[in-house]
Amino acid sequence: MITKHVHNPLITPADVTPSLEGYRVLGAFNPGAVKFGDEILLLLRVAESCEPKEGVVCVPVYRFEEGQAYPDIMEFDSADPGLKLRDTRGVSYRGKEYLSTMSHIRLARSRDGVSFQVDERPFIYPMNSSEEYGVEDARVTPIEGKYYINYTAVSRDSWATALAVTEDFERVQRLGIIFHPENKDVALFPEKVGGKYIALHRPNNSGLGKASIWYSESPDLIHWGNHQCIVRPRDNQWESTKIGGGAPPIKTSDGWLIIYHGKGDNNIYSLFTLLLDLEQPNVVLKRGSTPLLYPTEPYETEGFFSNVVFSNGVIEKDGDIYIYYGASDESACVAVIDIDSLLTAF
Repeated sequence: MITKHVHNPLITPADVTPSLEGYRVLGAFNPGAVKFGDEILLLLRVAESCEPKEGVVCVPVYRFEEGQAYPDIMEFDSADPGLKLRDTRGVSYRGKEYLSTMSHIRLARSRDGVSFQVDERPFIYPMNSSEEYGVEDARVTPIEGKYYINYTAVSRDSWATALAVTEDFERVQRLGIIFHPENKDVALFPEKVGGKYIALHRPNNSGLGKASIWYSESPDLIHWGNHQCIVRPRDNQWESTKIGGGAPPIKTSDGWLIIYHGKGDNNIYSLFTLLLDLEQPNVVLKRGSTPLLYPTEPYETEGFFSNVVFSNGVIEKDGDIYIYYGASDESACVAVIDIDSLLTAF
């Protein structure tokens, strides 16, 4: 029922210009997606590290000065006893933590939804201390004539969800953090329900259960309440670790269609379908019993973080649903399915 496009991956790290001399692009993945005019825009997460140097450990950083932000590189002598390499992403120097990769959001543009041209400069990038370790995994929702972009802001205070808004994808107004640490996988509904804005979110669960999908309401897109856990991981190989929301919901005559992700055995990420009631979106009508999409192709099973398919963005085009997804935390891909087939994939 679903077809992975023959031209996958659509965008790879080689297609992206580094944002600073001395940086190298490791990933262009997890794209948000939206129609804008006669184009389809992807909001790519671009992950960058530093070009290696002999005897030196380099990390990408941002400097914040007088309301402006500048990408930069910090260098440490690899023999310095104050330096500790945490893992593939972490560096500690004299008690201060750094990341070996830094992410920002980059626009890619297409007229057919398959052939994309990636902008040369970042679109959303770290601008303050709440984003000092990068901005990741954007989702974009058209609401009342504007385009609301939520993304994960990473800092020494962990990760949270921030919101921004644009009308032209040139100027962006930041609205601040809307879900405090630790919370991500936020998907805004494209219209009010019962006079309120609605969102799905995924607070971290380090207590008695597993990370799940939650529901919330807001009068203004900034202040959120009436939080309810509506979908929990099932005891199967695909959801054994956690689940989380995906792209913004699609409104259909049957209900709000959600494509969510599950992390299962052996750290495999796959995609599932979920249907919520149109008038009461906290009510689950249907839930897919088997994955809609899971890693099978080499670009999905091998990469920076292998065996991952992860979607932030879907669009409707010519009666089909284009599901844009990140593969192996490295490239951007698309899978296509008609809406009727998607609604019967439960």
